[in-house]
Amino acid sequence: MFSNRYIYIYASVMVIIVAAALSTASELLKPYQNKNIENEKFQGILSAAEVDVPRSQANEAFEEYIVEELAINSEGDVVCRYVDGKLIEGDVRPFNIVLKDELKLKKDFKYGKAKRNPKWPLYIMDIGGELKYVVPLQGVGLWGAIWGNIAFDSDFNTVAGTSFDHKSETPGLGAEINTKEFQNQFKGKQIFDQNGNFVSVSVVKGGVANSAINPIHGVDAVSGGTITSNGTSEMLKDCIENYVSYIKKNINNNE
Repeated sequence: MFSNRYIYIYASVMVIIVAAALSTASELLKPYQNKNIENEKFQGILSAAEVDVPRSQANEAFEEYIVEELAINSEGDVVCRYVDGKLIEGDVRPFNIVLKDELKLKKDFKYGKAKRNPKWPLYIMDIGGELKYVVPLQGVGLWGAIWGNIAFDSDFNTVAGTSFDHKSETPGLGAEINTKEFQNQFKGKQIFDQNGNFVSVSVVKGGVANSAINPIHGVDAVSGGTITSNGTSEMLKDCIENYVSYIKKNINNNE
C-alpha cells in the first residue's frame, strides 16, 4: 500500500506535468489557431462580395481581389491605407483593427471620453473590373455576439451581398442569419433614400410587404428570431452610418 504522502506527491507531480504539457501544446498550436481565425475573416469579407473560396485559399483570394484596405475616421477622412502588402499611411493595418473596440470607442467619443477618433476599416475590391466596397459589421443578438460583412456596388449605396455569423443564436431561429436564404434578400437593397438621406437596411418583423418600409430599404426578418433580427438591424445601422461622411466626400462627389 502506498502512503498518503506518496499519493499526494504523485498526484501533485502528475498535475504539474499535465499542466505543462497542455500549456506547451497551446503555445505550439497558437500560430495555427491565429492563422485559422485570420483566414475565416478573409473568407467572410470575400463571401460578402460573392467570392466563395475554401478557408484554406482565402488569404490568396483576398490578395487577388483586394485593391486597398482603408481606415477612415468619423469625418470621412482616410487615416490608414494598406496597399500591396504595405502600410503606406497611418499606424495600423485596417484588417487588424478590432471593430468591437472601435464601436465602444465610438460611444466614448460621443461623450468626449475617448482619447482618439475611432477608425473604421473599409475594404475596396476589384471583381471582374467592378469595384466593391466591403464594410465589416459587429453587433449583439439574443444570446451573444453577431457579426458579418456587407458589400456595396461602386455607388456605395446598392448592396452587392452580405455574410453574417453568430456565436450562440438559437438553431432554426436566430441562427438563420447565416443562411444564404436570409442573406440573399439584401442584394439590390439601398442604404440611402431618394433624397440622399442615410436610412440603412431594416430587418422587418412580419415581412416588408406588411410594413410601411419601402421595399428597397428592408428585408424580411428571421421567423421566430425577433431579437436576433432586431440586433441585425441595429448592427447594420450602427456600423454603416460610420461611413456616410466618407461616401458623401468620395463617392457622391465623383458621380
